[in-house]
Parts: sequence; C-alpha cells; structure tokens
Amino acid sequence: MTVPSPRRADRVTQVRRWQLAQAARHVKAGGIIAYPTEAVYGLGCDPRDGAAVLRLLALKQRPLAKGLILIAARFEDLQPYVTALPAETRSKVRKTWPGPVTWLLPARPEVPYWLRGSHAVLAVRVTAHPLAAALCRACGGVLVSTSANISNRPPARTALAVRRCFGADVDYVISGTLGGLDKPTPIIDARSGRVVRAT
Repeated sequence: MTVPSPRRADRVTQVRRWQLAQAARHVKAGGIIAYPTEAVYGLGCDPRDGAAVLRLLALKQRPLAKGLILIAARFEDLQPYVTALPAETRSKVRKTWPGPVTWLLPARPEVPYWLRGSHAVLAVRVTAHPLAAALCRACGGVLVSTSANISNRPPARTALAVRRCFGADVDYVISGTLGGLDKPTPIIDARSGRVVRAT
C-alpha cells in the first residue's frame, strides 16, 4: 500500500478547499451544483432561493408538488425548517444522524412551497458523507439535495455522468467518491414510522 506524502496530502487538501469554495460561491450566487452523496450524485442549491429551486426543478423535470430533500451537517441547521419534535420522536431521529436516513418532519408554516411541495412535512437529513457535509458547512448550513437525473431516469453516479446529462445547465460539479449505498437513502415518516422509500 502506497502512503501519500505529506506534501501531496497538503496539495489534495488545498484542491478540495478550493473546490468547496467554488461550489459555495455558485450556490450563494443562485447557482445549481452537483456533488456526491451516500449513493448517487445530487443536485443542490440554496433552499432559500426560490428562483434557484424552481430552476433546479425545471432542469430535472420534477413536479413542484413532490417537494425536495434538505441536507445539513448538523441537526441545529435544520431547525429553522422543521417544528419542534416530541422528545421521543427527536431521540429516534437523532439516533440515525449523522447517517444515511432521510426523515419526514413537520415543516414550519413559513417553509416555502418550493421546498415542501403539497405536503405539510419536509424531507431532511443530517448527512454523514464527509464531502456533502463539508459542502453544507461551506454553503452556510443547509442545501437542497435531489438526485442528479431527469425525473424517472437513473441517477448519475459520477461527475462525468452529471455533465453528460445536464451539460452547462449545472453551474459547478464537485468530484468525489460516493458513500457506498446501492440505492438512495430510505425515507421514513417520523410521525407514523411508515417507510416511504425503502433502500
């Protein structure tokens, strides 16, 4: 096994920091980025930017009514989007985070329709994927995260596949390794325990 030299490791770290800064710059300017997640490449943007979210939905050809997933590096960053949970529910959710489980939690009344669609709940996850988590931190805490594909087509699993699918319509693609899941994360309704999407 070859161990990278400290100098090479420093260069890799500098490149990664530069990529994160570039991705964050695009997000803050209203752009759409692509990045690796637990199972597939995701498309993301600033969840507070309605124009960016609507552009992303149009790019995917995804109906507005379906709603979107938000990811964060910390549970606290999601709190402006979801209502306070009963202690038992909160404990159940937090036991799975950071980790590859997406939960449907009651949305705050002020959460815009472009995030929750026609639902009273919001899909959220505290990701354990190191690059996705670092990207959330670089972008200010929370990112939209939806699979990088045209709706009802297979999601991209590489940066090259993202470019082949969307070309220049995606403003920045950050390359990296997927998290090892074969399928996108399960989605569970925190109130009922119903599995909305299985692995």
